[in-house]
Amino acid sequence: MSEPTLESIGDYDTLKGEKKRIVWAVIIAGIIIGAIYSISYNIFDNREDAIPTKDEVIVVPMSQSIPVR
Repeated sequence: MSEPTLESIGDYDTLKGEKKRIVWAVIIAGIIIGAIYSISYNIFDNREDAIPTKDEVIVVPMSQSIPVR
């Protein structure tokens, strides 16, 4: 079984027919999934239950090593 060459591929220069529909279907599916994720994130993200913290790390000293337990 040999691999196809560029000369043997029928629509090398432009996409036509079923391949073009598949490419557009994948693009549209990605946009729809992204939109659903964005909308659901904005609706269901509950920012009131976040735990507030006041400790800020200003400078992390590079010369000190953190012990591994």
